[in-house]
Amino acid sequence: MMTEFEMSDLGLLSYYLGIEVEQQKSRVSLRQSAYAKKILSQFKMADCNATKHPMEPKTQLHKDLEGTPVDATEYRRIVGCLRYLLHTRPDLSYSVGMASRYMERPTIMHHRMVK
Repeated sequence: MMTEFEMSDLGLLSYYLGIEVEQQKSRVSLRQSAYAKKILSQFKMADCNATKHPMEPKTQLHKDLEGTPVDATEYRRIVGCLRYLLHTRPDLSYSVGMASRYMERPTIMHHRMVK
């Protein structure tokens, strides 16, 4: 293609749209560790405790009509950031999908789940 079109060879791809790309002979790895750290910092969770599971087993979410509402805009921002993280973390899909159901009127229970 370089003979037909004017272009330059920049080498192997290492970073694209916030996704870190590591290319090896037999595989390609995608990560968003810098983005994940940015999210944690943005929502004041940089010092939070790590967990092995994206959601506690047997967690039951519901509309929680009696619960205390939280700032829906912040909740939506958190869920939106988590949805972008799904590009490299499909294991979070179920948890983020569950959290997405309650963006209309999130309560403290929902907010705790995403944090």
